[in-house]
Amino acid sequence: MTPFPFQESAWSSFLGGGSGVINVPTGAGKTYASYLGPLAELMDAGEAGLGGLRVLYVTPLRAMSRDVELALKAPVEDLGLSLRVESRTGDTSSSLRQRQRRKPPEVLITTPESMTLLMTYDDAPQRFAGVRAVIVDEWHELMASKRGTQVELALARIRRFSAGRARTWALSATIANLEEAARAAVGEGGEPLLVGGEMERPISVRGVLPEWGHDPDNGVECRLPWAGHLGRHMLPAVLATLDPGVSTLVFCNTRSQAELWYQSILQARPEWAGIMGLHHGSIDMGDRGAVESGLKSGEARLVVCTSSLDLGVDFGPVERVLQLGSPKGIARLIQRAGRAGHRPGASCEILCVPTHALELIEIAAAREAVDRREVEGRAPFSKPLDVLAQHLVTCAMGGGFRADELFEEVRTAYSYRGLERVEFDWALDLVERGGETLRAYPNYRKVVRGADGEYGVVEKTIATQHRLNVGTITGSETVEIRYKNGRGLGHIEESFVGKLRRGEAFVFAGKTLRFERIRDMTAVVTPASGVTNYTPHWAGTRLPISDSLSVAVRRTLERVRDGRVDAEREPELVAAQEFVGTQAAMSAVPDADGLLVETAETREGFHLFVYPFDGRLVHEAIAAILALRLGRASPATFQIAVNDYGFELLSPDPYPYAECVTPDLFTTERLLDDIVESVNVGQLAKRQFREVARVSGLVMQSYPGARTRGKQVQANSSLIFDVFEQFDPENMLLGQARREVMEKQFERTRLSRSLERLGSCEWSWRDVSAPTPLGLPLVIERVGATMSTESVLDRIERMRAAWTASENPAGGGVARGGVS
Repeated sequence: MTPFPFQESAWSSFLGGGSGVINVPTGAGKTYASYLGPLAELMDAGEAGLGGLRVLYVTPLRAMSRDVELALKAPVEDLGLSLRVESRTGDTSSSLRQRQRRKPPEVLITTPESMTLLMTYDDAPQRFAGVRAVIVDEWHELMASKRGTQVELALARIRRFSAGRARTWALSATIANLEEAARAAVGEGGEPLLVGGEMERPISVRGVLPEWGHDPDNGVECRLPWAGHLGRHMLPAVLATLDPGVSTLVFCNTRSQAELWYQSILQARPEWAGIMGLHHGSIDMGDRGAVESGLKSGEARLVVCTSSLDLGVDFGPVERVLQLGSPKGIARLIQRAGRAGHRPGASCEILCVPTHALELIEIAAAREAVDRREVEGRAPFSKPLDVLAQHLVTCAMGGGFRADELFEEVRTAYSYRGLERVEFDWALDLVERGGETLRAYPNYRKVVRGADGEYGVVEKTIATQHRLNVGTITGSETVEIRYKNGRGLGHIEESFVGKLRRGEAFVFAGKTLRFERIRDMTAVVTPASGVTNYTPHWAGTRLPISDSLSVAVRRTLERVRDGRVDAEREPELVAAQEFVGTQAAMSAVPDADGLLVETAETREGFHLFVYPFDGRLVHEAIAAILALRLGRASPATFQIAVNDYGFELLSPDPYPYAECVTPDLFTTERLLDDIVESVNVGQLAKRQFREVARVSGLVMQSYPGARTRGKQVQANSSLIFDVFEQFDPENMLLGQARREVMEKQFERTRLSRSLERLGSCEWSWRDVSAPTPLGLPLVIERVGATMSTESVLDRIERMRAAWTASENPAGGGVARGGVS
């Protein structure tokens, strides 16, 4: 087989001593581009078969390790080399791990956590001294997380152990800030190389449109609802696209949505039971592995999944990909589309299923953004001290360190290039003496400085606990789900189980289950018959629309308003014209760079609707700040609702919105102070501190032979947070928790850009008689958040009936709306 030019470039770059990033589309051959250069060097140097770790292949998912291992073994077997290629992850047996300790393989496939574990042994300097190549797969996924920071620190350590001979090659398919990604992988001081090429994979983005028909109950033509995210009204259209003869992945954005859609499809097509699968991160690992094997062998023809199948596992037989709902991001769309026809240069198609009318706009906007290559950038973390604190203990266990030397080494990691010595010393004091406030507790004195100035770990208990808690993955509090016979099904959140009554049925892992009891962090269940839609909900699974897609949506909405639609290429926009037309008739449709503001008076009160189209996280912050600033101008109480398109403020009493809501209200002056005052940042920071405390080692999630209950981890971290706030308010981990809240909860960087745009753009102000197609989804969000005993559908139906057709200048457009 003739190699591609980018592969030859990667090989020669490695053999020439270079490090960098290989950036080509999914399925183009990045693995061999990164691997065959190191393999050739081993052969030329006569080191194949001599033993000792030479090549590290780091993958973010344990599920990928088996596929990667088979791929890396293939050329070794073809060439008849005496060279061991093995995996080491959390799934590796203890006997194999012990053998690898005694005699490491030349090529090791591992995860960030397992690689760090290897660095906790006292022979780590010798073990990693011979490493010549570290390959980091799916770098775009790792880089913007603390797992990526953990990898950066490990790479800095390996460069030191190998005296600079180890080269790093990161692999990526979808990333915009490529140069920054390369610097993060290579570290400070190195000059990264960028290897790519004209390896285009044409991507077709097509919408699945519903069957139009007449609704005799309402006397209107059926259309997509104006709100909702599950989209099960689209089941007939989805079933029409599914064919057991065509291997298909059906992607959902949330695990709850995946569970419900799997059940819905199976209920409609029970004959597909033997060829369908369900795959998401909470399902038992063995069951997920069976689904993956079925995809590769062709036995599983239709799999409903989440982001758990986004990344690099090679499912060659997959021919079609569906996306239920908007992908919410361009990179995610490209990644998922690339699962189909996973071959170099092969075109791929993704069918996007809208769950409500505005997602017709999102689908067309995403296609335009893909064509324009407007992929989102991903920023590395900036010197997180919790990861550094954990790394200090790892280094102390793995051969020891001297403070001055390690400080300089850590600063070669891109995320810590701006680390100040006072910050390093603060983190060192935290793990050496417990910092200012925890000095009296021996369990926080983890590292000990010897007479020669070298730090180490002397307590075996501390070493064992550290190894059990290595890593930066901090899942929510979960309990295990098991049948009475002990067979595991997976994990669901503790809060969901706490609400279950004995005998209550729910859906999980594609099965209907009956809750029996909970014991020792395990929920015991039995199979149940019948049909139920009661499904676990996982925290933090609603994806906000990305920056790139929000810009594309504003552009596309303006095009539909102005009639600039290619009917043949953009059938989604043809279908969206009624929605947009109703919005224009009742109010207005904003320009791509403009802002639409609406006011309305209903029986509920006095509404202000604002539509920046900047994503729900940004809108949460803007709405809270606006309510605060309006309250200063004229005291009032507001209810707030947000979605990806805008936000609503509702006052029970008349409020002078027209006088008070001005562009000056969107100033970025005192932004941080106003966020702190308008939102309970202290409580949010306390919640975020759980992750910071866990990663830094202030609280332990696992102990020998036991796992701490989620509530206990929460209580311990909350106690430490309160102690720090009272006795050490300048504690650097408290500051880090607050910064992370600003970025994770409110996307502070994007928030500032949004406020600046809104304060300077053209405004369209409309007073409307009832919530418009853009406003009704916000009403539904608010009602759903505050409902008590009656369902959202019942309450919305009452509202819809109250908003009579005579109030609607569009001739009953509201009556066509709904919720799914």
